[in-house]
Amino acid sequence: MALLGTGAVAIWHDIAEEGREEFYAWHGREHMPERVAIPGFNRGRRYVALAARAEFFNLYEATDPAVLTGPDYLARLNHPTPWTVSTVRHFRNVARSVCRVLVSLGEGTGGLMATWRYAVATQASARHAEAVAALLGELIERPQVAAAHLLAADLAASSTETAERRARGGRNEVPPWILLVEGWGDVSPFDVLCREITTGGGLETTGVVGEAEYGLYRLQAVAA
Repeated sequence: MALLGTGAVAIWHDIAEEGREEFYAWHGREHMPERVAIPGFNRGRRYVALAARAEFFNLYEATDPAVLTGPDYLARLNHPTPWTVSTVRHFRNVARSVCRVLVSLGEGTGGLMATWRYAVATQASARHAEAVAALLGELIERPQVAAAHLLAADLAASSTETAERRARGGRNEVPPWILLVEGWGDVSPFDVLCREITTGGGLETTGVVGEAEYGLYRLQAVAA
C-alpha cells in the first residue's frame, strides 16, 4: 500500500557484534514502540539484508514532514533513554535521512524491500522526480511489486545535531534521494527486476550523480 503519510525517516546501519542481542531486544521492546507513540508517527518497520552493504534498514512513516521536525520527535531525540544511549553506541555505518514522500504507489505491503540511495544534480531534481514517478507508475503494474515510493531528504533536518546522534558517534551519511520498492513474492525474480532498474535504462538516465547504492532486504519487525 501507499506509505502512511507524506513524511518518512529512512535509516541504514550495521551493528557491532557485541551489541547484537541488546539491539534486537531494545529495538523491539522499547525503540519502535516509543517512536510510533509520538503523535504523527504512523508505522515503523525494520528489515534485515539479503544482499546489501548495510545490514539493517528501518523505515518510519509519519503523517507529514512537519512531524519530523516538531517538538515531540525532537524531545525524544534530545532525551534518549538510558537503554537507547547504551544500545546506539553499537551502531556502525549509519545513513539517515528525514524525508518528504514525493511518490507513493501500491495496494499492498511487501515482505521484501529494495532500497536505492543516491544523489541527483540540483538542476536535474524536477526532471528526476518526474521521470521516476513515471518509472514507478510502470513498475507498480509488475506482478512482483507490492508498492513503490520516492523520497527526497530534507538535508537540514537530517543533519540536526541531537543527543541521540552524539551518543551514536561516528559519521552520519545523509542520502539525498531514496527509492523504495516493495515485493510480495519470491526473492530471486524480485531481485532481478530491481537490479534492472539500476542497469537497464532506469535511474542512470534521470540525472543521478555517481552510482545508486542498491540493497535488498527482508522484513523483520513492524510497529504501528
